[in-house]
Amino acid sequence: MNQERFVFTSAGDSLIGTFFFPNGTPRGAVVTTGPLTSVKEQAAGVYAHAMADRGFAALAFDHRTFGESGGKPRQFESPQGKAEDIKAAVSALTMDRRIGGLPIFALGVCAGGGYMALAVANGLPVRALAGVAGVYPSAAQTKGWLGANYEAAIHRASTAEQRWRETGQAETIPAVDADNGDVAMPLSEAYEYYGTPRGAVPNYVNGFAVQSRAYTLPFDVQELAPSLRAPTIMIHSEKALMPALAKSFFAALPGKKKEVWMQSKGQIDFYDDHRLIDPSADLIARFFEAHAGL
Repeated sequence: MNQERFVFTSAGDSLIGTFFFPNGTPRGAVVTTGPLTSVKEQAAGVYAHAMADRGFAALAFDHRTFGESGGKPRQFESPQGKAEDIKAAVSALTMDRRIGGLPIFALGVCAGGGYMALAVANGLPVRALAGVAGVYPSAAQTKGWLGANYEAAIHRASTAEQRWRETGQAETIPAVDADNGDVAMPLSEAYEYYGTPRGAVPNYVNGFAVQSRAYTLPFDVQELAPSLRAPTIMIHSEKALMPALAKSFFAALPGKKKEVWMQSKGQIDFYDDHRLIDPSADLIARFFEAHAGL
């Protein structure tokens, strides 16, 4: 396959992607997005590469405020903003002469599963949607889990955003740390990926803008499910993040759908273990092909 730099804009900011183009005429085009704070060289790029191996043109890109892409404050995580970036990516692909007229599909990994669901709920013109180890939060459950810490986190995020608007200085914390603590992802499994050479690619910054929580904590994917009409394949594991929420999300989908439950060590091995990636990509490719003409 060929790999090339792919540049487009979203809300006036320049976004940088890697476009994987298969040998021969592609079966369709896939836009991928990945986990919290991630960049295109991590899970999104792994799955884009895998889909190109299976005959699809595929785009992985750095969202606004991450990696090589523009936007401020840096490391700002916004579900709505990422959904807008996905829409911009699809629009850019449709204007590419090699892609025009081909069916376009969406693939999200981890938090990217929820972001893709939001984009599709907002009218993203794709033929089918795939979620791999997707995170599909319930706002009510998030609030219940955090208890009194929820309002404190929202207050800290709102204060941080106000300070950024007034001074241009954003409060950031690590995305991961060996001791966890005040981090965005307090999971040892996450540190073993993002905090080590396993996943800490040069383009990645181990940071998270605190103001992001004003947007990520209230984000509710469960309420989106009944409005998602695109055929959907969901691949998950009982040991991945929040399997109960994945099940309730899938149950509420009204259209054509397929669920596959795989065996994994946890969440993160879906990002870089080809014993999970390859069968997942095979399933997704077959599902996309089956719905290419809808």
